[in-house]
Amino acid sequence: MSAVSHLHPESREAELRAWWMPFTHNRMFKSAPRLIASAKGCYFTLADGRRVFDSLSGLWCSPLGHSHPRVVEAVKRQLDTLDYAPSFQMGHEGAFRLATRIAQLASRPQDRVFFVNSGSEAVDTSIKIAVAYHRARGEASRTRIIGRERGYHGVGMGGISVGGMVANRKMFAPLMIPGVDHLPHTYNPAEMRYSRGQPTWGAHLADELERLVALHDASTIAAVIVEPMQGSAGVIVPPKGYLDRLRQICSKHGILLIFDEVITGFGRLGTPFGADFVGVQPDLTTFAKAVNNATVPMGGVIVRDDIYQAFMTGPAHMIEFFHGYTYSAHPLAVAAGHATLDVMADEKLIARAAELAPVLEQKVHTLKGEPHVVDIRNIGLAAAVDLNPIEGQAGLRAIRVFERALDEGFMVRFSGETIALAPPFVSSVDEVEAMVEGLRRALRAVPA
Repeated sequence: MSAVSHLHPESREAELRAWWMPFTHNRMFKSAPRLIASAKGCYFTLADGRRVFDSLSGLWCSPLGHSHPRVVEAVKRQLDTLDYAPSFQMGHEGAFRLATRIAQLASRPQDRVFFVNSGSEAVDTSIKIAVAYHRARGEASRTRIIGRERGYHGVGMGGISVGGMVANRKMFAPLMIPGVDHLPHTYNPAEMRYSRGQPTWGAHLADELERLVALHDASTIAAVIVEPMQGSAGVIVPPKGYLDRLRQICSKHGILLIFDEVITGFGRLGTPFGADFVGVQPDLTTFAKAVNNATVPMGGVIVRDDIYQAFMTGPAHMIEFFHGYTYSAHPLAVAAGHATLDVMADEKLIARAAELAPVLEQKVHTLKGEPHVVDIRNIGLAAAVDLNPIEGQAGLRAIRVFERALDEGFMVRFSGETIALAPPFVSSVDEVEAMVEGLRRALRAVPA
């Protein structure tokens, strides 16, 4: 029972009415609210006292678990010295050091980092950098951005324009940026069902970029943006060779390649970035979420040095790139970022994610044949289970499994008819295995 559920229905409605919740079925939720009271380590405690395992690391963003003492202490200490600093025409030393550390972790020590406050802002920033870069080089006709079907790139107008999730786009079409096209997505259940790791079929789908180049001409295309792994669409795993081929085509035609690593950055695939996992280097990389364990909102873009240098022209007293945010490189976010990277290094947590990945893979595929399951796939420390929908009520099956999993002690993530799993890096083997067993019990408890 939630903290507000004991109230008279009218009182409960008044308590809950003001917050219009994001990506939530507001009416259904407020009729039976599920409230989180606290979090520690790999667990949330709900307002009704239930302690549930965080099976998606928050929203892909808390690989250290919650309230890690070193991160908490770093933020508290920062509050005592510098609570806020403007980033326009001023700076603070921690931000410069964090940018250096992120570039080094990405194996791009000569590159630059532009700080923002979220993945959505990182994507919109990367698009602006790409278009402005070509203009600075005298190729102002390169304004088109190529996204991908089923891609999720946040909810800014640029992000939904290049994104490919229909529900995020359909109400806002008149506001989306023009000159965008989309590659086909790479998921083909007939060829990939129950795949483990990267499927062997599908690299040829990258050649669709050549078709778009032929249609629009390379001289109009600024960038291609893709996720190394499409997390929000349900852990859609890139076929072997697919991203290599995209890189080759982009280089051939002078098109920038942007990797949206908001989910895959900072260890989710068992490597520092998804680019390391697939062995493909993009020109720009967006990040957010795990950069500081989601303690304070933060994101950014890693930018190839020669792209940065293209802006560094004209009088030195002139602003080179008219873009930024009030909270860019917020001191609290920066402090949490340093502490998070310290913990990841000292506790070898990226290697730990790599060690847990085969545990998750082996265990999650034992769900094949369980009620409602129609596909399972995994990559790194992430997996997805697709469910058979209830006829005429798309999405309801996953909601019921989600609710039943809470009763079993596990908070999973659902999107459409997909259950996603991405446990914290600090999880034990027993906790990862118990998570899958809890999902098994939830699947069996939900009626056909």
